[in-house]
Amino acid sequence: MRKIVTLAALILPGAAMAHPGHETAGLVAGLSHPLSGADHALAMIAVGLLASQLGVRALWAAPLAFVASMLAGSALGHIGPALSGVEPMILASVILLGAAVALARPLPFVSVLAMLAVFGLAHGAAHGAEGPAAGLLPYAAGFAAATVALHGLGAGLGLALARLPGAQRALGGMTMMAGVALALAG
Repeated sequence: MRKIVTLAALILPGAAMAHPGHETAGLVAGLSHPLSGADHALAMIAVGLLASQLGVRALWAAPLAFVASMLAGSALGHIGPALSGVEPMILASVILLGAAVALARPLPFVSVLAMLAVFGLAHGAAHGAEGPAAGLLPYAAGFAAATVALHGLGAGLGLALARLPGAQRALGGMTMMAGVALALAG
């Protein structure tokens, strides 16, 4: 498993997953943005899966850390110069969150929250940079709501699969491999 994660880390810098061509104004555009790219949707669901493995406290703290940081990243992406490495970081989030679920090893809670905050910042920067020139608030409310829903989906899946030995880990492994495939495709 370590070799796969190392290989993925080596190939990520050359990978980019731009998201052109979708509507970028208003609440509906914000709601649809996290669903418009597999990289975003997979990472959001993986946050919920990971939270379900970490226990009750993580079921609210993990999504909160991700979404709060994502909203801050959106503001940075909207008002500032483009942040470098955002797209590779988004792909890294899919791979590393999937790996964390697949490995199912106890991780320090504060470290998990810090990792989620960094990944949330990257996802938010992409949303903000691709967002509307005016009217960022309805758009941000939309992608925040969609993100919370995807986190909930992941947590629900994780809790439902907890009774099936190895099912959560298998889903995490599939998420990680999908992230690697996206990185290779880019």
